[in-house]
Amino acid sequence: MKRLIATALLLFAVSAHADNYRLPKHGAFEEECASCHMAFPPQMLHADSWRAMMGDLAHHFGSDASLDEKRRAAITDFLVTHAGGRKTGTTRDASGKPLLRITETARFERKHREIAAATWKRASIKSPVNCTACHRQAAAGDYSERSINIPK
Repeated sequence: MKRLIATALLLFAVSAHADNYRLPKHGAFEEECASCHMAFPPQMLHADSWRAMMGDLAHHFGSDASLDEKRRAAITDFLVTHAGGRKTGTTRDASGKPLLRITETARFERKHREIAAATWKRASIKSPVNCTACHRQAAAGDYSERSINIPK
């Protein structure tokens, strides 16, 4: 019985930790990426996705986010080093290209499948990419269910 309880507690601890992303510090990443949007944890995308995204910053989701080569290379190395693996789920789209949107990964879709389309359109949320609207501690890497507050 003690072994069963210990196993259950371990599984609970692992699943609770599964939605927490350790946010390694990197000055250039924080300065550049967080100047326009929340600096998403590198673990949310696969290394191939980060390479593809950082390789075409002139067309970064409709904006020109170009950087000098040294800074771009440093941020790319950081993102690739800390990228997600199996945890991200899907890594490529139907045509075989690396996914560039966190919201298109299997993990994101699985975690948010119960959210109605109308919820994303609320003025207080605006879109699925606005993590901090519902995940109060997202900027600190905490996406756990206990820190969710879906605004009206």
